[in-house]
Amino acid sequence: MRSAYPPYMACNLYLSLHLDHRRVTMSDLFTIPLEIVRQEAVAPAACTAEEYAARAHYYRLLAGAFIEEPGRDYLAALRTPESLEALAELGVTFDNDFIDPTPDELQETLACEYTVLFASSGGFPPVESVRLKGGFQQDPCFAAREFYAKEGFSVGAGRFQVFDDQLGVELQFIAALMDRIVIAMQRGDNQEQRRLEKSVKRFWAQHLGRWVRGYAALVERAASHSFYRETAMLLDAFAAFELELLGLDVTDEDQGRMELPPLAGADEPMRCGA
Repeated sequence: MRSAYPPYMACNLYLSLHLDHRRVTMSDLFTIPLEIVRQEAVAPAACTAEEYAARAHYYRLLAGAFIEEPGRDYLAALRTPESLEALAELGVTFDNDFIDPTPDELQETLACEYTVLFASSGGFPPVESVRLKGGFQQDPCFAAREFYAKEGFSVGAGRFQVFDDQLGVELQFIAALMDRIVIAMQRGDNQEQRRLEKSVKRFWAQHLGRWVRGYAALVERAASHSFYRETAMLLDAFAAFELELLGLDVTDEDQGRMELPPLAGADEPMRCGA
């Protein structure tokens, strides 16, 4: 059964789920009281279904910024007064370059910024293999693919080629696992809930925790547009929050470096921003 992600993702990436998938809308993202997300750090063992849903929404918000160029619907939802107010409470404040342009102008500007930051020669792709191993489709990519398969997921085609260890894919995967945790809680299936919670923790330890914080810091430094600067700042803070909530102490191997580790068999390391 192939299930599209909610409309606010504004992208063509799909994960195949072999179970019923709960759909949410962008408006749901900011209807969850922010206090719920903050309170989880106090008592992580007592997370409710609503709290897991809130976290899943924020994972998808962040994924939407990195999976491909932000789409019109995604950007329109972010620019509503309610969304901007909720983000401001988290310390995310966009400049006029995000607020003032027409929808078409903003979408075009961010498409160019996305290309410069992530898809052009000298950019820094949001891909774990590139950041940690110096090239595409290295061990982290295949390990992530295997992890997805064990949970009944696979990455489908979008407008562009998307690697299994792309940042947006990894974030979407955690969001989907949290959706399944919510379902398990609603069914009273404590064993499945605990299994999925362990999977979330293990994926952070083996993948996201190893690179996303340093990478977010790099994007924050390099971004010209406030959308990517502020989103990267939120990603960094959210990653630190999730690691604390999960009780994980994972070394950030990325470190936001410009020069990547040498790819096995390559004469010279790849350099970002060159």
